[in-house]
Amino acid sequence: MIRIIAGKYKGRRLKLVPSPLVRPLPAKLKEALFNTLQDRILDTFFLDGFAGTGSVGLEALSRGAGRVVFVEELPLAAKIIKANISKCGADESALVANREFNRAVIDLAKKGVKFDLIFLDPPYKLLAERNPLKIIRKRGVLKPEGMVIVRHNRRFLPSKDDFKLLRQVKFRDDVFSFYSGEIVKREKS
Repeated sequence: MIRIIAGKYKGRRLKLVPSPLVRPLPAKLKEALFNTLQDRILDTFFLDGFAGTGSVGLEALSRGAGRVVFVEELPLAAKIIKANISKCGADESALVANREFNRAVIDLAKKGVKFDLIFLDPPYKLLAERNPLKIIRKRGVLKPEGMVIVRHNRRFLPSKDDFKLLRQVKFRDDVFSFYSGEIVKREKS
């Protein structure tokens, strides 16, 4: 069972996605993430990428984010995210995009959308196969003063070629990598 940890939806129980393709963020990791973000969350435009159950985006709304876009490719998970949003009464502040992540980012970029905070919790092998940071950079959906947070396995490092790595927080095999909205300048050869 997953619950909202703090804020206006504190204690609300969220439905789980009955699929091995979805791995919810454990409560201790979610709490550590939001303790780190607490000064940045108020009135932000937040993207919950590879949203799964939607617990991270709903936690952001509970703690004061202004609006959240949930991107989830799995249809069953997108349906459960919508149910969890309704259960919290957050329908006015949330949008669920049931699309492959890169396609969703392209669609959002065409609409001129720019986020303050982007949280990515992709399947670990996807980080090696495709680089979600690159599509975020290329499509310009992160504000220059924004931040991207990527959850990944300690054995895999996301690309450092797209945004400036600010810091990493490690929890056993899990790592949160925090990137600034500052785009890495490449040397011309």
